[in-house]
Amino acid sequence: MKIKPIGERVLIKPVKAEEKTAGGIYIPEEAKEEKKEAVVEEVGMFKDGKELPLKKGDKVLYGGYSSDEFEVNNEKYLIIDFKDILAVVEEQNG
Repeated sequence: MKIKPIGERVLIKPVKAEEKTAGGIYIPEEAKEEKKEAVVEEVGMFKDGKELPLKKGDKVLYGGYSSDEFEVNNEKYLIIDFKDILAVVEEQNG
């Protein structure tokens, strides 16, 4: 199944929070900080037909309170407004 957001929306797959620390200590559910980090799955378009400045596979930080959550093949996905994307996470080498 392919899902293509309409308008200035982005389909993302939230990144699961770490379940244990680097030292091997398991973190209980109540103590986990919810990072709002996700991987872009599909992107919509601006109203004028131009592409949004994101691509599939980009790792992003997102905010906002408005999102539509759903599940496909036991995987959680969100559709959020493009304006709720706060930053693209870029890996640094070296």
